[in-house]
Amino acid sequence: MVRKHLRSIQHAETATIITFIVYLIFLLSIGYYFYRKTTKIDDYLLGGRGMGKWVTALSAQASDMSGWLLMGLPGAVLLGGLGETWIAIGLFFGTVVNWILVAPRLRLYTERTKSLTLPTFFEERFGDPSGFLRIFSAVVILFFFTIYASSGMAGAGKLFEVMFGLDHQIAVLIGFIVIVAYTFLGGFMAVCWTDLFQGLLMVFAIFIVPIIALSTTGGFEAVEAASAAKGISLALIPGTGFAAFLAVVSAAAWGLGYFGQPHILARFMSIKNFKELPKSTVIATVWVFISLIGAVLVGLAGITMFAEVPGGDAETVLIHMIGELFTPWFGGILLAAILSAIMSTIDSQLLVSSSALTEDFYKRIIKREASQKELLWIGRISVLVISVIAALLALRPDSTILGLVAYAWGGFGAAFGPVVLMALFSKKTSWKSALAGMITGAAVSVLWKEIGLGGHLYEIVPGFLLNFAVICIVNRFSRQKDAQIIDAFQQIRSEARDTSKHK
Repeated sequence: MVRKHLRSIQHAETATIITFIVYLIFLLSIGYYFYRKTTKIDDYLLGGRGMGKWVTALSAQASDMSGWLLMGLPGAVLLGGLGETWIAIGLFFGTVVNWILVAPRLRLYTERTKSLTLPTFFEERFGDPSGFLRIFSAVVILFFFTIYASSGMAGAGKLFEVMFGLDHQIAVLIGFIVIVAYTFLGGFMAVCWTDLFQGLLMVFAIFIVPIIALSTTGGFEAVEAASAAKGISLALIPGTGFAAFLAVVSAAAWGLGYFGQPHILARFMSIKNFKELPKSTVIATVWVFISLIGAVLVGLAGITMFAEVPGGDAETVLIHMIGELFTPWFGGILLAAILSAIMSTIDSQLLVSSSALTEDFYKRIIKREASQKELLWIGRISVLVISVIAALLALRPDSTILGLVAYAWGGFGAAFGPVVLMALFSKKTSWKSALAGMITGAAVSVLWKEIGLGGHLYEIVPGFLLNFAVICIVNRFSRQKDAQIIDAFQQIRSEARDTSKHK
C-alpha cells in the first residue's frame, strides 16, 4: 500500500514536471524567436509600436494582475472574507477608466514626442530643461519595480516550494532563472506575445477552478456555513464606524494606482493603430471582470474546502485546490497558469526597469551617442542586474505577495498617477509643478507606510491626493508658458476627440 502511494506521488510529480518543461520550452522559443528579430532599442523596449489589439489588451492585463491575482487576492478573501473584494471592485473600475481616459491620449502623445519610456515622455511633455523630472522618474521606477519584481520572485518561490517540496531559497532561484531567460533574449515583443498566451491560460484557470471547487463542496450555502463556523464575515462592509469606512476606502483605492503603473502604460504606448484601442478596451474589460470574479470565488471556495489554512500560507490556496481537484496532467496545466501570472508581470517590470536604466540613465547621462547594438546589450544587462536584486529581496520566506505588491503599486500610483493625468488633461501644468507633485507623492507614500499609518489607510490615498494638490498649488505660481508645448497639447486633444467621434 505504501509503495502504491509512493508511485502515485512520483507519477503526479513527473506529470507536473513534464507539463512545466514543455510550457517553459515554449516560452523560451518565443524569446529566442524575437531575439533574432530584435535589432533596435525601440524594438527591445517598445516593440516598434507594432502590437495588435489582442496582444495589447491581454498583455496589459496579464502584466497588470500578476501572481497576486491567483495567489494574493484569493488568500486575502480566504482569511478576511468578502470585505477584501473592495480591492477587486476598485481595480475593475480603475482598469476601465484607465483604458478610456489615459490610453488614447498617451498613445498619441508618446508617438508625437518620440518617447520610449514614461520618464522621457514627462521630460518632453512638460519641456523640462533640467533633466530632473526624467531622472527622478527613473529613480522611482527602479526603486518600486525592484520591490514589485521581488513579489513575482516570491510567488514563483512559493509555487515551486509547494509543488516540489523545495527549499524556499532554491525555489526562488529556479523562478529567477526561468523568468529572466526569455525577457533577456526577446525584450518587449517576446514579453507581449508570451503575455498573450499567459493571459488566456490565466483566465481559463481562474474561471474553471472555482466552478469545480464550489460544485464539489456544496456551493454558496456551504461557504456561508463554513464562514460562520470560522468567524469569517461575508459582508461587503465588515464592521461599523470610521475604521470600517477607512478599510473600504483603502481597498477600493487600489483603482487609483492604474494611472501611474509604467508597465501597463507602456502597453498603451505600443499599440500599432490608435484606432484599435476601443476594441482592446472591450477585450481587456471582459478579461479583468472574469479574472477578478474568479479570484474572489477561489478564496470563498477555499473557506469550505480546507478546514485550516492550506500549508499554513493562505496565498497558496489555489495551488492546493488544484492538487485536490484535478489529475496531475490537467493540474500541471492549471499550475502553469499560476506561473504565467507571475511571469507575465515580472517580465514587464524587468523590461520597464531596463528601459529606465538604458534610456534615462545610460543614454541620457553616460553616453548620448551610444549605438543601437550597445543600447540593446545595456538593456539586457540591466535586466540581469535588477533581477538579482529582486531575487535577493524575495529570499525571505516571510515575504507576502500581496504586501510587496501593495507597497510598489501604492508608490507608483502616488508618484506618477496625478502627473500622468495632468500631462494628458492640463495644458497649464509646468515641469516644476510636475516634479514637485511627483516628489511629494513618492515621499508621502513611503513615509506614510514607514511610520505605520498604512495599517489605517492605504498610503496611495494621501500620496495621490497631496501630489495632485501640490501640482495645482505650484501651477498658480509657475504655469506652463511655452507656446509650442501648449499648441501640441491642443492638437493632441483635438485629434483624440476627432478620433473618438468617428471610431
